[in-house]
Amino acid sequence: MQEFPLSKVYQLLEPGPVVLLTTLDREGQANVMTLSWHMMVDFEPPLLACVVSSNDYSFNALRASRECTIAVPAVELADKVVQAGNTSGRNVGKFQAIGLTPLPGRQVQAPLIAECFANLECKVIDTRLVNKFNIFVLEVVQAWIDSGQPHPKTIHHQGYGQFVVDGETILIASQMR
Repeated sequence: MQEFPLSKVYQLLEPGPVVLLTTLDREGQANVMTLSWHMMVDFEPPLLACVVSSNDYSFNALRASRECTIAVPAVELADKVVQAGNTSGRNVGKFQAIGLTPLPGRQVQAPLIAECFANLECKVIDTRLVNKFNIFVLEVVQAWIDSGQPHPKTIHHQGYGQFVVDGETILIASQMR
């Protein structure tokens, strides 16, 4: 074993697929941001935790509206995902600029993204960790899947523009149900 820089530890423990988080601000402007720092917290109801930097344009909209949509893109959207992450919603309407299609949700005002294979409408249920760690706890209140994308491959960020694409699926018997 050799020492590894602490500043790069996050590259070893990426939390899951890169997703897109959508919000609607007080003026009714929809925004989309790229999000890599998220995790499941509980199963029923499904709870997620995500880190949204207070420097991100979406932070204030998420804090004020207390709702968002988490959209899961397939690898075919990788260029748009990176573009969303490299563009600020302060300066441009990102849906139009990037070429993503907003769809209305059922439970929240934040739009779904038509091109993504899954969309999770979420409500913020806990903000106790926001001031210290920028961590929002979300409850998924409606979930959508695009059956027209039956075997999507997700992308996983490893830092500095490097991504891994989902690989082979393996099945191993489990005692958990």
